[in-house]
Amino acid sequence: MEPVTTYYLEMTKITQLKIKPRPENLQINEVEIKNYRFNRFLYQLVGEPWQWTDKLSHTPEQWQAYAHADNLRTWVAYSKGSIAGYFELQKQSDNSVEIVYFGLAPDFIGQGFGGYVLSHALEAAWAWGEVSRVWVHTCSLDHPYALANYQGRGMTIYREEQE
Repeated sequence: MEPVTTYYLEMTKITQLKIKPRPENLQINEVEIKNYRFNRFLYQLVGEPWQWTDKLSHTPEQWQAYAHADNLRTWVAYSKGSIAGYFELQKQSDNSVEIVYFGLAPDFIGQGFGGYVLSHALEAAWAWGEVSRVWVHTCSLDHPYALANYQGRGMTIYREEQE
């Protein structure tokens, strides 16, 4: 088995953001009425191809505590009425914002949506009051273009780890 490399990326000011234009037929809405079942569904829908397994064993109570927390916000991307992807932002105690989860639904990969959805995630993170930086981590098990998308939007690697 190949070692897994985890990349930690950050953006320290909004002026670093390189926005990708919105594709036709794509809308992004914030989930204003929290529902942990919806977060769990999005996690499974988007994460299954990339082996997102860390939360699969969580109880409904754990999901509710996570998804209903005041420092977590969720956005969903839609194309022609279907869920095209989502992202979750979590504000940390140091005023940094983590992109906790980000991805596209399998049927929408390769349609040019990822750059715009990530641009929207970064803009939403910076718009969340006082923000010191925005950060994310990804790994070599993720989509082959994930790292390039983060870097293409202006994020830079500040740490790498190998398992």
